[in-house]
Amino acid sequence: QVQLIESGGGSVQAGGSLGLSCAASGHDSTYCIGWFRQTPGKRRQRVATLRLSDGWIDVADSAAGRFAASQDSAKNTLYLQMNSLKPEDAAMYYCAAVSLYSGTCPADPDVYPYWGQGTQVTVSS
Repeated sequence: QVQLIESGGGSVQAGGSLGLSCAASGHDSTYCIGWFRQTPGKRRQRVATLRLSDGWIDVADSAAGRFAASQDSAKNTLYLQMNSLKPEDAAMYYCAAVSLYSGTCPADPDVYPYWGQGTQVTVSS
């Protein structure tokens, strides 16, 4: 069974940085792993996705230029480095995984069957 464990959440001031980690197990190289975030009353939204087969990474427009995603050499951990944080970035951040057989990693969170428990990110001003 695929397991995902997020860590690194916390409280930072606006303009600060925070790094999140997603430790994955039980997956294989066909998977996409992504970071999503959700605030009360809003739909879960893609932040970044990683295609493990070739290492292709895509960051959502809302985070491009400030956030960066990367993987470790063992392909067991997906990192999300968040810089220049804004209050609007505050959310519960989730790591998710799905098998991918062709194409790009999906942006629709409903496609992802495996989810971590989430880690809270709070940004104060």
